[in-house]
Amino acid sequence: MQKAQIPTYERIAIDLANRIYDGKFKVGEKIHGRSTLASEYKVSPETVRRAIKILEDVEIVHSTKGSGIVISSRENAYKYIHRFSNLASIKDLEKQMSSLISERNRLDEELFDTLRKIMDYSGKLRHTNPLAPIEVEIFPGCIHIGKTISETKFWQNTGGTVIGMKRKGELIISPGPYALILEGDVLLVIGDDETYDRVVHFLED
Repeated sequence: MQKAQIPTYERIAIDLANRIYDGKFKVGEKIHGRSTLASEYKVSPETVRRAIKILEDVEIVHSTKGSGIVISSRENAYKYIHRFSNLASIKDLEKQMSSLISERNRLDEELFDTLRKIMDYSGKLRHTNPLAPIEVEIFPGCIHIGKTISETKFWQNTGGTVIGMKRKGELIISPGPYALILEGDVLLVIGDDETYDRVVHFLED
């Protein structure tokens, strides 16, 4: 996610305006020279010059040769700061959104993990509970691709009943005898203890 970036010189201008509004620099006082400020903020004198120029443009400070940089208005400093009052809110919202996305990803992973456990448990129960469906995937090359369940005589050949199909992430309940079997489908089948082996053998023929 791309975040709004404030140029370094503008961040310095905002910081100086805050210091003026907080009274650390008073109206009529001189601010440190550009070289001192550059050293304080660990930037080049040119970056400081651009920051001071912004403050001059909004009449927070003024500078003249020989007199240096002089504080002109605490009120204008407040107005300048207020222009950026929503910026913190935007950044907070960005952080909140990032946190929510992370939480959603975590919940999705937990959901998928729980689903995998359910399907694994169902697979283990297929030998003890005929109503627990087994899953059989239709792989490329299966001769039954493109046929309906009825055309394959699925029940007659396997003894299993197709009660559902998974297709491209969607679950189709009770697809019926005229549902087409497509590559990549996962058939949900119920039957007796030997159904799974018969279905796999049937689909591989």
